[in-house]
Amino acid sequence: MDEVTVGLMHPGEMGAALGSALRNRGTVVLWASSGRSSETTRRAELAGLHDAGSVQELLRQSDAIVSVCPPHAAIEVARSINGFDGMFVDVNAVSPATARTIAAIVENGGGRCVDGGVVGPPPRSPGTTRLYLSGPLARRAAALFAGSTVDTRVISEELGAASALKMAYAAWTKGTAALLLAIRALARTEGVEAALLDEWRTSLPDLPDDSLRAARAACIKGWRWVGEMEEVAATFKSVSLPDSFHQGAREIFSRVPRREAAERDQATLEKVLVALAKPGANVDAGPS
Repeated sequence: MDEVTVGLMHPGEMGAALGSALRNRGTVVLWASSGRSSETTRRAELAGLHDAGSVQELLRQSDAIVSVCPPHAAIEVARSINGFDGMFVDVNAVSPATARTIAAIVENGGGRCVDGGVVGPPPRSPGTTRLYLSGPLARRAAALFAGSTVDTRVISEELGAASALKMAYAAWTKGTAALLLAIRALARTEGVEAALLDEWRTSLPDLPDDSLRAARAACIKGWRWVGEMEEVAATFKSVSLPDSFHQGAREIFSRVPRREAAERDQATLEKVLVALAKPGANVDAGPS
């Protein structure tokens, strides 16, 4: 396909890495610094993104837009591009129903929408990160990343399919992390944590270390996962399956303290288990 200019909304850790992957294949990638935090500015600069200043200027200069933001902000971002008549690639962790709502907003504003879902870490090396895409323009969106570190996989021409896959995947990876932390908190509260750990070492030897991994990830990213678990729960409910599993996961992540520099160690796990024993949410708003 002809070279295009891509606008990125908004460069968090994953968004900046996707932008860097595009830039490394020769694509001009724009972002808008107006109203963004110093941390976001630092990420965008390190990724080599060009600052368009305002969202309006970014929309004017871009042929395609890629949206990567916390799930709770995905619809708001779609509304902010009203009047953009190019391709809008929404790769946020949202339910199929939310994906279709976003598509309707974009198309009512004059654009065309592609549904996407990212599985894996920020794509800093090949073979780590899959970008699943669906919708009539999915192959066109995949071409944006051709030759980059992002493995794109078109799975359907139906909008919402990529989001459905993302929800099913996150239901396991993040849902089970929340369950594991809740089990540790339960065992500690009941005074059987040491006995449980002894049994795990005998029959399920990976779980003690998995607990440390889950605690670190929840401290760093749990504030984002609150909204993601809401979207997963809504996806289950939409097909008449119980949504309470992931409503519970949402509550677990809302109680986890936010620690940007959390380590995968016992000290981090201790902070999480103490917080889980207390009702109420500790999560705050994410970075802008």
